[in-house]
Amino acid sequence: MGSDYYHHYCRCFLAIIIVVVLLLNPVHGDSSDDLIQKTCKNTKYYDLCVSSLKSDSTSSKASDTKDLAQIMVRVGVANATATKSYLSSLIGGGGGGGGSSANDTSATMKKLLRDCADKYSYAGDALLASIQDLDAEMYDYAYMHVMAAADYPNVCHNGFRRYPGLAYPRQLAIREQGFKRICDVVMEMLDSLAALS
Repeated sequence: MGSDYYHHYCRCFLAIIIVVVLLLNPVHGDSSDDLIQKTCKNTKYYDLCVSSLKSDSTSSKASDTKDLAQIMVRVGVANATATKSYLSSLIGGGGGGGGSSANDTSATMKKLLRDCADKYSYAGDALLASIQDLDAEMYDYAYMHVMAAADYPNVCHNGFRRYPGLAYPRQLAIREQGFKRICDVVMEMLDSLAALS
């Protein structure tokens, strides 16, 4: 009889200890990884989404899709800023090639590159505006700003189309595609957020 009481007491005590430990130290496992994967599965560019979010140390503190969208917006701002810097280096380095060596062509190339640098600056500004909209949970306005940001590189590319003799720099085309994909990921996250609200 005494040993049954002892075993019952031990089991109850052990159960209480387990409950207390779980309450005081919840098992999170890879909850940020799970959130990233769950969120990114709803995007067209899953690998880009996952790698971009995991490369940002603040993603481990993200508690929802909204937090991840803000991180992805910052990735886009960094991309736009880097592209603007790249374009500025081409301007300083003689125009980036792809055209003839005539002075008027070089001047035209530099003007186009300056215009493109401005467009990427505006794209970064539009993305920054979307962060304020995200904070206010105004997802439709955030979407509008991200869509505008994604369109600025088109204006840059269209500028080159007006001068058939000038080639659109290959590296700029690659950067444009990457930036647009980042914006696509953000817009898909915003779609998910809007559907939940």
